[in-house]
Amino acid sequence: MLDFIYGKIEEIESDHISISTNGIGFKVYTPNPYVFKQETEEKVYLYNHIREDEYSLYGFKTRDERELFLKLLNVKGLGPKVAMPILATGSIDGILDAIDRENILYLTKFPKVGEKLARQIILDLKGKLVAKQDTRVVNEELKSVLESLGYKGADIKKVIAEVDGTLSIEDQVKEALKLLIR
Repeated sequence: MLDFIYGKIEEIESDHISISTNGIGFKVYTPNPYVFKQETEEKVYLYNHIREDEYSLYGFKTRDERELFLKLLNVKGLGPKVAMPILATGSIDGILDAIDRENILYLTKFPKVGEKLARQIILDLKGKLVAKQDTRVVNEELKSVLESLGYKGADIKKVIAEVDGTLSIEDQVKEALKLLIR
């Protein structure tokens, strides 16, 4: 199984990205392709979906996003084409919270998820998922914001370690900017 691919984002489409590495271009379906930036080097975590009539790659910005995708695939009646819109339109913590609280209304807001499938998701996954704030996810988001503001990688790494990860992303950016200015 492929774990990740590191390469240059060549194209961004509504449901996938094209990433090239070593002269080979890979079409990778992602929940939200617009979190990637064209013409940049990115690490994309992968899932190989192999069936007798299809071979597809699904990519994710973080390991946690991929892990939730894999858990969703274990739900009876839920495949990659249903799991992708769930990840695209919901936050990881929101989805985990909805499963834990048995919030069928939240789960049925996703495309192709009716009440029956929402109940199946809760039945199969409740108690098996742990909601946690992954500092790597927050750090990646903070890092991309600071990079878009023109700061260099070395400076960003120093500052990210000092920023309080429990703050909202807006407050983290403010705190990081204060640290970068001094």
